[in-house]
Amino acid sequence: MKSEVIRFESGKGHMKHILFYSLAMALLVFALKWLQWKYLITDNSLEIYITLIALFFTALGTWIALQLVPSTQSTGANEKVSANLLQAPLPNTAELEMMNLTLREQEVLELLIMGCTNAEIADKLFLSISTVKTHVSTLFVKMEVKNRIQAVEKANRLKNQHRHQ
Repeated sequence: MKSEVIRFESGKGHMKHILFYSLAMALLVFALKWLQWKYLITDNSLEIYITLIALFFTALGTWIALQLVPSTQSTGANEKVSANLLQAPLPNTAELEMMNLTLREQEVLELLIMGCTNAEIADKLFLSISTVKTHVSTLFVKMEVKNRIQAVEKANRLKNQHRHQ
C-alpha cells in the first residue's frame, strides 16, 4: 500500500474556504450567544429589572446625599487651629505633666478657659460634640475637679503660678 500524503496548496481557493467557514462559525457563535442572552433576559427579566431599579436609586440616593451634606474641611485647618491654641499661654508645664494631659485635652482646656461651649469647641477643633464631652470629662478626672468652673479656676491658678515663677 502506498501512503498518501495530503498537501495543502497555498492557493486562493483554499483561503476563501477557510475564511468562509471561519465567518460562518463566528456568525453561528454570535447567534447562539444572542439566543442565550435573549432567553436569559426573558427567563430572569423580573430580577434584572429589579436590580437595575435598585442600582438607579442607589446612585440617585448617593448623589442627593452628596448634594445635601456640605463637604468637610481638610485636616490642614485642624492643624492650624491646634497651632494657634498652642501659642496661647498654657498652665505650668510641670503641673500639666503631672496631670498627663494629652495635646488634644490641652486644646480643649484652653478653649474652656476662653469660655467656649462644647458645641463651639467641637466646631473649632473639628470634633463631634460627643468627643468633646469625653475630653472634658477626662479633663475633670485628671485635674481632680467636678465641673467646668473648677477646671477653669484651677487652670487660671496654674497660669498665674507660671507667670510668677
